Amino acid sequence: MKKKLVIFGAGDIAQLAHYYFAHDSDYEVEAFTVDHEFIKEPVFCGLPVVAFEKVAEIYPPSTHSFFVALSYSKLNVIRKDKYLAAKAMGYDFASYISPKASVLNNGQIGDNCFIFEDNTIQPFAQIGNNVTLWSGNHIGHHSVIKDHSFISSHVVISGGVVIGEQCFIGVNSTLRDHITIGDRCVIGAGAILLSNAEAEGVYMGNETERSKVPSTRLKAI
Repeated sequence: MKKKLVIFGAGDIAQLAHYYFAHDSDYEVEAFTVDHEFIKEPVFCGLPVVAFEKVAEIYPPSTHSFFVALSYSKLNVIRKDKYLAAKAMGYDFASYISPKASVLNNGQIGDNCFIFEDNTIQPFAQIGNNVTLWSGNHIGHHSVIKDHSFISSHVVISGGVVIGEQCFIGVNSTLRDHITIGDRCVIGAGAILLSNAEAEGVYMGNETERSKVPSTRLKAI
């Protein structure tokens, strides 16, 4: 018998969570929940949407697990707050780990993690609670990703890297080995970090400039 699951959220990430949990997990999603003021429709993905303020009465922690399906909004603060609020209600949390990910770290992965397909997590890496790893990342050996962080797609985290809490790591960024990223850092798309980053730092990659030659004058295409 599958375990019963309630998902916090009613947007794109919640829809993705429902898809993944429904297709290849030991959980059966029974309902969605959001704060009362944000309920737009009573049904989402064919399932009821209930007020978070009453979710424990309708779907009690004694019979249901919980998953917070939110983005990195406000530097992961909203996802962190809802995770802690549900934890205070007594819920235990599901994690989704794609069977198409290469997970070689003996399960050192916290709760409420969302780990998509094609991630490679090497031996001795540690993943904290409430961490999202979007698709296609490399998490190097002996690296540590602390709680409430969000790793976008195709990020290279080399061996021995420590990423603090509530960090956002953008698409196609690269972190060299044995550096430390402080709490609440933002690493932009395509950025390359070769040394430590102090807490609350912002590191942006360079955007490719438009050529002075218009596409209509290109002869090779």
